[in-house]
Amino acid sequence: MRDKARILVVEDEMPVARAMLLLLMQAGCKTQVATTGAMALQMAQENHFDLITLDIDLPDADGLSLCRRLKKSPALSEVPVIFVTARLSNQDMLDGLEAGAVDYITKPFGAQDFVRRILSRLSPTEAIA
Repeated sequence: MRDKARILVVEDEMPVARAMLLLLMQAGCKTQVATTGAMALQMAQENHFDLITLDIDLPDADGLSLCRRLKKSPALSEVPVIFVTARLSNQDMLDGLEAGAVDYITKPFGAQDFVRRILSRLSPTEAIA
């Protein structure tokens, strides 16, 4: 049997974080939340995650810079990052993809679309049990 996908949700707005966690847990994923950039970096370095969702606007960090930092780390460079953010402009989306993200989801998001897009970025060996 394959393991459940482990996802780190980096989101400082707790109602949004709770909604994301609930949707991902219902889809069979193991999830953890980080509410700051520093917490996210520490958690990513200390744990194995199959995917990271990342807000751009964090209280202590710029999510774009944090994504670039994750992508420069040999241990974390292969972990897919998906921005989930309220920033809606095309330039913001381009900046996110150029920083190394594999997708860019804007808030508010539809539950089914959110889950589908997250799950599509997981490798086939990660289970949704």
